[in-house]
Amino acid sequence: MASVNVNNGPSSNLSEPLLEDDIDGRLRERGDYWSWLTGEVKQQVRLAAPIIIVNLLLFSVNCVSLMFVGHLGELALASASIATALATISGYTVLMGMACALETLCGQAYGEKQYPLLGIYLQQAIWIFNCLAVLVAFIWLNMAPILKFMGQDATISDGAGVYARYLIPTLFSYATLQPLVKFLQAQNAGLPMAIFSAITLCGHIPLCYYLVFTRGLGVRGAAIANGISEWLNVIFLVLFIKFSPRFSSTWRGFQRRAFGDVWRFFRVAIPSTVMLCMDAWTFQIVVLLSGHLPNPKLEISALSICLNTITILYMFHYGLSAALSMRVSTELRAKRPGHARGAVGVTLTLAIIEGIITAVGLYSLRFLWPRVYTHDPKVIKFVAAIVPVLSVMAVVDAFEGTLNGVARGCGWQLLAACTNLVAFYGVGVPSAAVLAFVFNLTGRGLWLGIIMGLCTQAVIVGTITYFTNWEKQAQRVRERVQREVLPTICENDEEEQ
Repeated sequence: MASVNVNNGPSSNLSEPLLEDDIDGRLRERGDYWSWLTGEVKQQVRLAAPIIIVNLLLFSVNCVSLMFVGHLGELALASASIATALATISGYTVLMGMACALETLCGQAYGEKQYPLLGIYLQQAIWIFNCLAVLVAFIWLNMAPILKFMGQDATISDGAGVYARYLIPTLFSYATLQPLVKFLQAQNAGLPMAIFSAITLCGHIPLCYYLVFTRGLGVRGAAIANGISEWLNVIFLVLFIKFSPRFSSTWRGFQRRAFGDVWRFFRVAIPSTVMLCMDAWTFQIVVLLSGHLPNPKLEISALSICLNTITILYMFHYGLSAALSMRVSTELRAKRPGHARGAVGVTLTLAIIEGIITAVGLYSLRFLWPRVYTHDPKVIKFVAAIVPVLSVMAVVDAFEGTLNGVARGCGWQLLAACTNLVAFYGVGVPSAAVLAFVFNLTGRGLWLGIIMGLCTQAVIVGTITYFTNWEKQAQRVRERVQREVLPTICENDEEEQ
């Protein structure tokens, strides 16, 4: 790992850790190390908390739907779960990954005080995402035959096909919602998003119950409720942006420029999408693999509950990761590499503490938590048996997931995508398949394989982070900002003249 080039440019000289800008030593000499440390912790918690809350609330809409579906029976839960897995692979994660480009573009524009660019990037992302959603919708319309072609159980595939067709409206709401969320996050508008998401969730619960049980629509009702709730959230955010004076400088109505220079957007979006998809698809592949195990209804139902649980826990890691990404990016742009390095240490410590706490809590609730999704004793027992493995995974995932924030903050998206490919598809997925099918460890084997992939990823990215020359990273981040933002600033000035 001594010669890794983390910026796809000239050698970064990662052969030794940075010692020139030793913030820890200087702070200790002045006697205010603890003052800096507590300030950094408070700042990161302040950044991470809104992101965690908003993402938990957004994910809870889908989670609640699966909880209601789970009480319809094993087949209904298995069908909805495998449909969600394929929908996530083909649609949701692709859109989420592309939306990460807005973190970079909007963050840079906001930092350079080029506020009108945020509105242009927002409009550009919305029309690009919705065009992509049209293509993905054709996959969802044919989900049943696709799953059968992949060797999945015919009954489960037919049920998944029904669920996927009624999920299609959520594809377009998601294509609109994700850019809105990134637009607001770039301007630190986390509280309004949390409020609107909470209102949406509160309305979604009775709506889902009414459609699933009162109207007797079953899995179709759960999917319809998802679509209604997500579009309601979109409407809330659009109206908030339109009428709030807070966004008068960033939203100036529809702009023709949103249809130009699409390549700039894709140049940032493609590496981010590949990086996220390589990670997220691994977990959905686990669900698809579980359909080939003996008793697929039981395996898929149990694995989907485990996956939803891990995703809920991941929201905490993602919040810390996003906070770290912002802190590293900010400090590197401000030419304070020592502060960036210090922020990494603080976040990783918080992540490990958070991972241990969630692991202990998950293990303690291993027999109670599955009952939220189902009353089937076989599924509850099977999930409880897998939870000890998930508890270990919670700690590893907290460390690995948070390290991804370093990659985003330093602009290592392409490097991170390559390490994800090696860790998850060279180690994780093959190990999961061997443990599950060759050693007959079934669901536990699948999750053990994923843990091996997470450990590999953590070791690779952790090593790169440890040997990073932060001073050179600060210089390169500044050069990249000038290269990507300044041409746009010039275009904006010319247009105004």
